Amino acid sequence: MIKTRESERSVGLRPHVLIVEARYYDEIGEMLLIGAEQALKEAGVTFDRINVPGALEIPQAIRIAIDAGRYDGYVALGCVIEGETWHDRIVGGESARGLMDLALRHSVFIGNGILTVHSQDQAKKRADPNGKCKGGDAARAVLSLLDAKARLVR
Repeated sequence: MIKTRESERSVGLRPHVLIVEARYYDEIGEMLLIGAEQALKEAGVTFDRINVPGALEIPQAIRIAIDAGRYDGYVALGCVIEGETWHDRIVGGESARGLMDLALRHSVFIGNGILTVHSQDQAKKRADPNGKCKGGDAARAVLSLLDAKARLVR
């Protein structure tokens, strides 16, 4: 019999989270990652991370990980910056829709740390782990949902 995370949790293991990051904007991605890792480490949660090319690939990677059954939650990190066309709206909207569809359809917890911004300056302010720390916010969202499940489902 294959042991799942659900059966492992019943014996008291800490949650295990997957960070999926799109490094299209490397500097911004690094700041988001630092914030997310800090939040997870402070909570004593174990985690893995993988990189994908862009925001549209994040839901696809999480779907693969859901099928693997190794994770209790997911943190999606990336950045979509407004451009000259509508492409940013499509990428931002479709990646968010993909994450929400996965969360609801598969009853999984996903913290959405995909920034949708007007400029790189705006992105840096939101990603900065010493500023708005949106990577940390995404990780804390997953932690909050894991806590809610622990309190509600017995």
